[in-house]
Amino acid sequence: MPEAQNSKISNRWLKIQSYLMKGRAFIALIIVIVVFVIIVPNFLNSTNLVVMTKHVAIYGILAIGMTFVILTGGIDLSVGSVAGLCAMMAGGFINEGIRFGSVTLYPSIPMVIILSALIGILCGLIDGFIIAKFNVAPFIATLGMWYIARGFAQIRSNGLTFPNLVGRPELGNTGFPLLGAGSFLGISYSIWILILFILVSMFVTLKVPFGRHVYAIGGNEKAARMSGVPIEKTKIAVYAISGFCSSIVGLIIASQLVAAHPMTGESYEMTAIAAVVLGGASLSGGIGSIGGTIIGAFVIGILSDGLVMAGVSSFWQQVAKGAVIVVAVIIDQTQRRMQERVALAQQLEEKESK
Repeated sequence: MPEAQNSKISNRWLKIQSYLMKGRAFIALIIVIVVFVIIVPNFLNSTNLVVMTKHVAIYGILAIGMTFVILTGGIDLSVGSVAGLCAMMAGGFINEGIRFGSVTLYPSIPMVIILSALIGILCGLIDGFIIAKFNVAPFIATLGMWYIARGFAQIRSNGLTFPNLVGRPELGNTGFPLLGAGSFLGISYSIWILILFILVSMFVTLKVPFGRHVYAIGGNEKAARMSGVPIEKTKIAVYAISGFCSSIVGLIIASQLVAAHPMTGESYEMTAIAAVVLGGASLSGGIGSIGGTIIGAFVIGILSDGLVMAGVSSFWQQVAKGAVIVVAVIIDQTQRRMQERVALAQQLEEKESK
């Protein structure tokens, strides 16, 4: 009897640990906020909150695209470079237009956004096609796109910046800065965009067959294939989604800065991965949620801005972000082992009850 009681207590403790692991992003968010409230004066004043939410919007949108990829068991290292490429293409469209021989056309801002988004989607489609059709490891395929996109971003302007992206009234291409600086009901457009992305992506993952296919591929690709899940189409689609999210992030950053720089989005891929894993997703695929990812994005955004407000050196900020990524991966592996132990304990309990 004592052994059976000890076993039950151990199993309950395992379940509690498992629940804590699943809620790690929320726990980390509370800890980060409390720490910076203590060490940074007026940390949660309105000005700081506006700045932080804008940064969280960027990280969140990028991380949503990464979530779809990671849920299939993949990875996308090209998101930061694709964001930079799309920012540069938008800057070129606004300042230099599109040349057709001796004719130069200046697209309107909505058309600039559409064309830039299509470029991001195209990059994602290429990644997905290479991964799905040629069975290339996602790490390798997206690393290649990382170099390609960054290279084209620099080629677009010979490594220079496209400044003063305000357009010209006579050309009908004004209004680009509103995307990053404008607001509706006192809330920045970038936040509204994030909210829209959250609602759509949650609906897709929870209510649409495509979302179930994404989880199925990450959970067990062989079983998913035998069940009739369109593996190749789904993989190509998730990388296209990631490319689209990257393009929107590039556009928002360029709009906020009113300038496009070839190195826009540098190292953002690591930030997106950290947000997803902190939010409870497993790098092996099949486990994760959009809600968790957004909480993870809040952790990363508040941590980054909090370190700046606390006067921490940019070098130490990089160290801190790197440590967060390492800890997130360690927690991911710990959670997987713990879930296996919980499943085994439940099986043993069922056998004993019989």
